[in-house]
Amino acid sequence: MKKKVMTVFGTRPEAIKMAPVVTAIAQSKRMELITAVTGQHRDMLDQVMELFDIEADYDLNVMLEGQSLEEVTTRVIEGLKDIYKKESPDVVLVHGDTSTAFAAALGAYYHKIPVGHVEAGLRSDDIYNPFPEEINRRLVDTLASYHFAPTSGNSRNLLKENIKENVFITGNTVIDALLAAAKKELKPVSRELLRQQESKRKYILITAHRRENFGKPLENICMGIKKLAVKYPDIDFIYPVHPNPNVKGPVEENLGLVTNIKLIKPVSYSDMVWLLKNSYFCMTDSGGIQEEAPTFGKPVLVLRKVTERPEAVEAGTVDVIGTNPEIIYSSAEKLINDHEFYNKYSRAHNPYGDGLAAKRTVEYLEYKLGLRKKEPEPWKI
Repeated sequence: MKKKVMTVFGTRPEAIKMAPVVTAIAQSKRMELITAVTGQHRDMLDQVMELFDIEADYDLNVMLEGQSLEEVTTRVIEGLKDIYKKESPDVVLVHGDTSTAFAAALGAYYHKIPVGHVEAGLRSDDIYNPFPEEINRRLVDTLASYHFAPTSGNSRNLLKENIKENVFITGNTVIDALLAAAKKELKPVSRELLRQQESKRKYILITAHRRENFGKPLENICMGIKKLAVKYPDIDFIYPVHPNPNVKGPVEENLGLVTNIKLIKPVSYSDMVWLLKNSYFCMTDSGGIQEEAPTFGKPVLVLRKVTERPEAVEAGTVDVIGTNPEIIYSSAEKLINDHEFYNKYSRAHNPYGDGLAAKRTVEYLEYKLGLRKKEPEPWKI
């Protein structure tokens, strides 16, 4: 008899990283797939669903303009309540550290449904960096029955918290998604990127939108980028700007008049893959880019105080530089001018996966649900 597995996600990063898992469950002859989306990132979520050909069985559409964390959390719990009752899944899979992941896991717990946490065990050890993600992922790991840790370091983090059972190292599913997208004939879709492709100008990719960088930190990031752009007019700085007013307002105010800074609307995942693949290097506060960039040999400067992804720092592909404008300027300038230094970063390996993380996730889940006799091998780098 098939086991019923429900996947719940709501933001674009979740959708990207869960897409390979959704596909692998759908291909399993031992499982029945149910997909619920919350719509926490409405437009950006839909783009990824279309790219990976995923259809939701349930769509909560919780997004409200300017909604608080409390509103997201309560709306997701309330929205899933009747779905959990109706479907009574054998396990609910959530991803990462979003408010959707936490609320879906808590709701499943209330219904005594086991939770599987994809991308378990990431820690920054600072409850306000990133905020609220650090607490979200700790709480999900506490609620979860199955922990799919991307790396051995993530597994050790769980062990330190006395989470010892049902921890399985898979690699990160973001690499599965990236490799699948990169196999497609990627051509930029948006007009801004088509113009960039035609110009053949070197560019640096920038993303900055995390909640803990709102206010002065983001202003400092803008100051550092502006100084770089003025110093290097032959290089473009492409910044897909998050629509949140806390991001869009200060970014447009500080960077909008610099001619070689291209402030563009958020792009589709396929366009982001193209941007990443063809960039010179990246400056970001995003977690996903830290994992994706090494696949394309792109150095990453992390615009945060801490990272829950130390593997890339240890591998030499990532440098955590914070938000001081002078450090941002000097760190980027070294990558621009010191070719030996740049090459050291770009030649480093990717410590996050081999493209088979979703397969391992589903095989382990089948094993734990009594659908497979032999325990699969964990990922080893």
